[in-house]
Amino acid sequence: MVASKEHKKHELIVNQNALDLYSCLFLVITYGMKLSNAHLSGSLGYWLCVLIHSGSLLYVGLFASLVKLMIISIERYLKVVHSVWSKKHLSKWMTYAAIVCTWVIALVQEMLLVFQTSAVMDGVCYAYAIASPESQLVIGIYYVLFTYLVVLVVFTVCYGKILMVIRRQARIMATHGDGGQSNAEAQLNQMQSNVVKTMILVCAFYAVAWLPEKIFALVMALDTSYVIAYYVTLFLGFLYICTNLL
Repeated sequence: MVASKEHKKHELIVNQNALDLYSCLFLVITYGMKLSNAHLSGSLGYWLCVLIHSGSLLYVGLFASLVKLMIISIERYLKVVHSVWSKKHLSKWMTYAAIVCTWVIALVQEMLLVFQTSAVMDGVCYAYAIASPESQLVIGIYYVLFTYLVVLVVFTVCYGKILMVIRRQARIMATHGDGGQSNAEAQLNQMQSNVVKTMILVCAFYAVAWLPEKIFALVMALDTSYVIAYYVTLFLGFLYICTNLL
């Protein structure tokens, strides 16, 4: 049973690393094409515009990656805070379903958006630009809310609850402590320390690394002249992803 649980957790982490690696790969491909300044024409030019030049395949990886981070946080929360329930109801097929759904939802959402708002004109790709100012503002607000505020709320609630449970367990062990329980108490203290470190690294670093990009994404919804500044802030966000890969 323990080995099965560790295997399931391992699968989630491996898939998260695969998503981060995928995002880094398409970051190089996407901006390599942008820098080439190639003239786009015909059907091939259109598909290169909506899939590569627009960064849609890159954004699929980014969106799926942050959703998977939330899933991992929720899975850890359930195992610690609702351990009895998780032992009875969390099964291996749920892990595979979560992995598949993460990719599918990210792909469907991004493809629907990019095909409706992108076009090639005079050999130039206009990605996410064929939309009314009101629609761009709505998309910008949705993007910031879901990919930043919601993510931070999930991180804070899940790891905060985990920390509370571990502290409560540590206090119980301390009040009933004796020589035979010292190792268990030491393990709980180590678990508490690890949770604190994880919470600080995941929440704080995500908040700091992605905040500039979210701000400029919202600004660009109102004024696209800030596109260069947005690209700079996007690379700051990728520092967070690179750290996850280490």
